[in-house]
Amino acid sequence: MHQQAISPAPVTESFLDRIRKKLFYWLRITHQPVIRVYNGYGNTHELVLFGHALSVSPLPRKKYTGNIWTNTFALLRIFMVRPAAFVAVSVNFNGKWYEKTTEKDGFFRFEWEPDVMPGPGWHEVEVHLGGLNSLTAVTGKGHIYIPHTLQYAVISDIDDTFLISHSSNLRKRLYVLLTKNAYSRKPFEGVVKHYQALALVGTKVTEPNPFFYVSSSEWNLYNFIIDFVRKNDLPQAIFLLSQMKSISEAWKTGQNKHATKFMRISRVLEAFPTHRFILLGDDSQQDPLIYASVVDHFRDQIKAVYLRNVFDKNEFVVNGAIARIRASGVPCCHFVHSHDAIIHSAEIGLI
Repeated sequence: MHQQAISPAPVTESFLDRIRKKLFYWLRITHQPVIRVYNGYGNTHELVLFGHALSVSPLPRKKYTGNIWTNTFALLRIFMVRPAAFVAVSVNFNGKWYEKTTEKDGFFRFEWEPDVMPGPGWHEVEVHLGGLNSLTAVTGKGHIYIPHTLQYAVISDIDDTFLISHSSNLRKRLYVLLTKNAYSRKPFEGVVKHYQALALVGTKVTEPNPFFYVSSSEWNLYNFIIDFVRKNDLPQAIFLLSQMKSISEAWKTGQNKHATKFMRISRVLEAFPTHRFILLGDDSQQDPLIYASVVDHFRDQIKAVYLRNVFDKNEFVVNGAIARIRASGVPCCHFVHSHDAIIHSAEIGLI
C-alpha cells in the first residue's frame, strides 16, 4: 500500500513574536549573533586581543543629525545588548587556531605567543564564533598593533581629558550624552595638537608612538568613541574600557568603580617594559590618585604626568597626589588649557 509522506505543519509565529520582530526592526536591533573585536596589542613575544560576543545588539549608526530626540534614542540603543555568555570563540593567526570561552558578560580576551612574531605595525585578525570543531559563519574583524621597541607610549583617559564630558556633574554629563553625538561632541581646545605632537616624540610619522585610551566608560560606547577620535584626527589607539552595561544601567554610564583602571594600566606597563610612558588624565574623578599609584609602582617607566584641571572641589586630594608624583622625580603638569601642557612638554624636551 502506497503511503504519502506527511509534511510537517508550518511553524507559525505567535502574535508576541511578530510584535517583537517589528519592534526590533524599528529600533534597528539585531537578535543575530555578533562578534565585536576591539583593537589589541602585541610586544616582542605575546599578542593580546579582546572583544564581546552578543546575542542581541544595536546595528551601527548610519546618520548623525542635530536632532535631540534622535541622539537620545541613539545613545539608549547602544545599551540594548544581551551578552552571549560562556560560548566558544576562536581566532586564527598565521595558520594556527586559538580558542577561548566568553565570560558571563560576553567578554573574551586572547593572550598567546605565536610561533613567529609579526613585525611592528597594525595587523588584521578575525575572530570566529564557535570552538575549533564547530566554527560558524559569524565573524568579527579587529586589529593588533605592535609598536617599535624603545619608543615612548601614551596612556590617556577619555572623559574630560580630551573629550568634554562634565564627569563630575551627573546632570550635565547625561545631558551631553543624550543630546549630542560623536560628530557634535567637542574636544578641548588644543588637545588634538598636543596628542599629535606626542605621537611623534622620538620617532617618525610612519612609526608613531602607541596610544592607549583607558577609561571608566563602558564598552557600549566603543563605536561612539572611535567615531569621535577619527572625526577629530586624534591618534589611533588601543582602547581599554569598562564592563558593558545593560539598558537598565545606562543612566550610570561612566560611573564605574575605578579600581580596575589601575589594573588595566599596569598590564600595559608590564607588557612594554622598555617604553617610557606619558600619562594624561583629569582631576574630576580618580585619575590623580591612580596615576600617583602608577608612579609609585612603575617609577622608571613614567616620563611625565598631565592632569587637566576641571574640578576645583577636589583640590586637596589632587594637590596631595601631584606632590607624591613630583616627589618621585616625575614631572607633573596640572593645567587648565592644553596650550600650557604643550609648553610644559617642550620644556621637558618631549616635543
